[in-house]
Amino acid sequence: MQGLMSDRPLLISSLIDHAARYHGDTEIVSSDAEEKITRSNYKEVNTRSKKIAQALTKLGIKPGDTIATMAWSNVRHYELYFGISGIGSICHTINPRLFPEQLVFIMNDAKDKFIFIDLDFISLMEKLFDKLKTIQKVIVLCKKEDMPNSDIIENLICYEDLIDNENGIFNWPIFDEKIASSLCYTSGTTGNPKGVLYAHRSTVIHAFAAAAPDAMSLSARDVVMPIAPMFHANAWAIPYVSTMVGAKLVLPGRNLDGKSVQSLIENEKVTFTAAVPTIWLMLFEYLEQSGKKLDSLKSCVVGGSACPRFMMEKFYEKYGVEVLHCWGMTETSPIGTINRALPKHEGQ
Repeated sequence: MQGLMSDRPLLISSLIDHAARYHGDTEIVSSDAEEKITRSNYKEVNTRSKKIAQALTKLGIKPGDTIATMAWSNVRHYELYFGISGIGSICHTINPRLFPEQLVFIMNDAKDKFIFIDLDFISLMEKLFDKLKTIQKVIVLCKKEDMPNSDIIENLICYEDLIDNENGIFNWPIFDEKIASSLCYTSGTTGNPKGVLYAHRSTVIHAFAAAAPDAMSLSARDVVMPIAPMFHANAWAIPYVSTMVGAKLVLPGRNLDGKSVQSLIENEKVTFTAAVPTIWLMLFEYLEQSGKKLDSLKSCVVGGSACPRFMMEKFYEKYGVEVLHCWGMTETSPIGTINRALPKHEGQ
């Protein structure tokens, strides 16, 4: 006998559907290369993600097809997280900082059919394009007036044109939660990068675990800024966590210097963020020079490499920010463990 209460598969599309329904007007803030701020919300992102799902379906994309992204942490990239995986296709986020030969290997190995790219990466794609065996279409994440010309890549598609051709009236399909949802390649290995394939089930369960009080402890009352890039193990899966709890989400784009990071924290009242130690060193340097503070920030995750003791102490003693030391791998979705103090450690 089966207990069939709440008998529905754990799908990534359910996260954005839930956020749109119960936190629809909560902001999604995005900073571009010129640090211009655009504002969306969960309701709008859900609609636009559905438009992308409609467009991809019309273009012949089927469940199991792999669609690549090469983009910074911005709202269009965030929409693709749901628009691609939501129809049973695989969202393959690519790290543009890898060597060109690694990028070619990754896209050919993944058999990517389409790729969505930020304007910054047009010249890079032109250098790689003749070596890519499976890419059929290149979609540029921009408005029509910003569309570039290319003598190498024929028939570039404008993302906003693709959106505008659809109505967003679309029901997310229901399928097996164990179907692959996302693909990330890790370069922390010998030889060529290795692909790690996530499932809808693993991603949703990871979001539940990461949001828990003794992990990141996130809720709808938080303002979350993942500084770890969206092409790096899905920004440590923080966009999914934020969506699940309905937190305001701040996507910092490509500018991660101390001044840009502090400005976003201050202006958007960020309460939680996450990055590698190098980012925090740049932030500390700017704070020392400018005399600025981190008044809204309550906690931050440090991962990617060991967090020096002085960094934890400085964050807490000078700025009142609790540091959560996190360890994980691409292969662990990616968070493996979070070092949060137990009651017996208080005051030590």
